[in-house]
Amino acid sequence: MGITVTDNEDAGRFEATDDDTGVVAGFADHLRDDRLAVYPHTEVRPEYEGRGIGGSLARAAMEDTRRRGLRALVVCPFLTDWLTRHPEYDDLTFRPGSSASD
Repeated sequence: MGITVTDNEDAGRFEATDDDTGVVAGFADHLRDDRLAVYPHTEVRPEYEGRGIGGSLARAAMEDTRRRGLRALVVCPFLTDWLTRHPEYDDLTFRPGSSASD
């Protein structure tokens, strides 16, 4: 099974699509402005859980945040937990009390 992650900007989310069936296996919602990317929710369909799809969505979101030169305000519990295991993205994290450009 192959999964392709794309940014569906019209829907405001990254989508992980099953290459064989075209089913959206999971998504990570996002809101963006010129300084900040907010990630409020990530979801993976139950039948696709345990296949690394959530991690693929998280990585795509953080790489997109970096490429755009933004900070990430992560509200989603899954992404928050994922980021604790991936310190290579720590420089992107917006923290209360800091500005979006810090």
